[in-house]
Amino acid sequence: MNPNWPLLGFCLNAVFFLILLVMVFIIPRNRKPSSVIAWLLLIALVPVIGLLLFWMFGRTKLPKRRREQQRLMDEWIATRVAQARRDPDLAPLLAPALPPYYQPFARLNATLGGLPVCGGNRIELLAGYDSFLQRLAADIDSASRYIHLEFFALCRDDETEPVFQALERAARRGVKVRVLMDHYGSLVYFSHYRATRRSLSRAGIEHHVMLPLGIVNGELPRFDLRNHRKLVVIDGTCGYLGSHNLIRRNYFRKDDIVYDELAARVTGPAAAELEAVFATDWHAETGIILARERFPELDAEIRASGETLAQVLPSGPGHAYDNNLKLFVALCYAAQRKLVLVTPYFVPDEGLLLAITTAAQRGVEVTLINSEAADQFFTYHAQRSYYEGLLQAGVRIYLHRAPTLLHAKCLSMDDDLAVIGSSNLDIRSFRLNLEVTLVIPDRQIVADLRRIEADYLQRSTPLELGRWLERPWYAHLPDNVARLTSSLQ
Repeated sequence: MNPNWPLLGFCLNAVFFLILLVMVFIIPRNRKPSSVIAWLLLIALVPVIGLLLFWMFGRTKLPKRRREQQRLMDEWIATRVAQARRDPDLAPLLAPALPPYYQPFARLNATLGGLPVCGGNRIELLAGYDSFLQRLAADIDSASRYIHLEFFALCRDDETEPVFQALERAARRGVKVRVLMDHYGSLVYFSHYRATRRSLSRAGIEHHVMLPLGIVNGELPRFDLRNHRKLVVIDGTCGYLGSHNLIRRNYFRKDDIVYDELAARVTGPAAAELEAVFATDWHAETGIILARERFPELDAEIRASGETLAQVLPSGPGHAYDNNLKLFVALCYAAQRKLVLVTPYFVPDEGLLLAITTAAQRGVEVTLINSEAADQFFTYHAQRSYYEGLLQAGVRIYLHRAPTLLHAKCLSMDDDLAVIGSSNLDIRSFRLNLEVTLVIPDRQIVADLRRIEADYLQRSTPLELGRWLERPWYAHLPDNVARLTSSLQ
């Protein structure tokens, strides 16, 4: 036996305990206790791998420079909102009369995202994949000044070709077209990614990737902090947002999975709020503020298009708070009669899970529509680990039948309020992704959404607690392991 081995072992143990002690001071900062425990446990069990993973994935906020850009744009938007409210023609649209039940949510969303409730909107829900692309292409063909597109995954293919052709026609007639695409979200379709960018360049369309991978300005951000937003603004008067990416319906998968989506088409002042979100992301990637003083084509008139109230809420790791999570939790606690949650990925944090189960236990009819098909292994198994507790609390769970994966992201509360956007009900969307959400306190829109939900339910299978508990023991293992990894945020 080497006489130096005991000394070597003592030194290694000392270094290990010193590292663990240091991490006790580093990891808990601005992190939930469950996440802290998960990280410390991982580092204690596999120190080298745990430290490497924490260095790669332990940061849940964007780099300091990006957060400063967000703060700058928040201040710029607040100034513009204040100016608009002093305009006698715009004041009624930006300070409309609100139903009493929505006033607390209006204050919450304005505090978190900086955008007020606006009246005078017209909102149309688009549940069909092809109808969304056709409607978008038609609106692009009607553009006279500018078109702004922003998508997590943007790909020119056989199904999205009509939209890209419409963009090229717009550019040829002098319309300014600006395009943003998430770097990772589009790069994974590598051959199409390169061809898409080449075609945009040939058409003279200015385009940039969001959150570029690698070292940027001397900073190496966590690579899986992604811009997951999907939005379009046309001439400042028409906008789209929702679950759609601009890509073929099966995302080039080799299996038989296809995706069902939900988008909202917005005309009126809410389109200008979507423009503010796009302008924020454009500034983050280019350093340029899209102000009317510098870009004359942006001088669009904000005017009423209908009578619907709406409020845009941006969220993401550039903000100080988990904006979308706070909204969802508040809505769950406010529900009085009925709450319907539609999401492809359900991995809630403790606060949202408590809010949902509490709503069910106090008599609210809570329905979760999830998907039977699986396209993400860990997320799929992590969400299954929550089904038992939800069913025991009285939540009704429906699984949309495969091979269609229900990719829609929406919520309806009682008969009064609808939420549509890009945010899943999972920890990634709450803390790691940039998202955008449209909150609509309007009974007619809720009725429209209820009809779409009814169609989802017809194509879904109810999950029964008794049958779920009868699963063999080995079926629980991947679910429980995946749930544990979801805390490593």
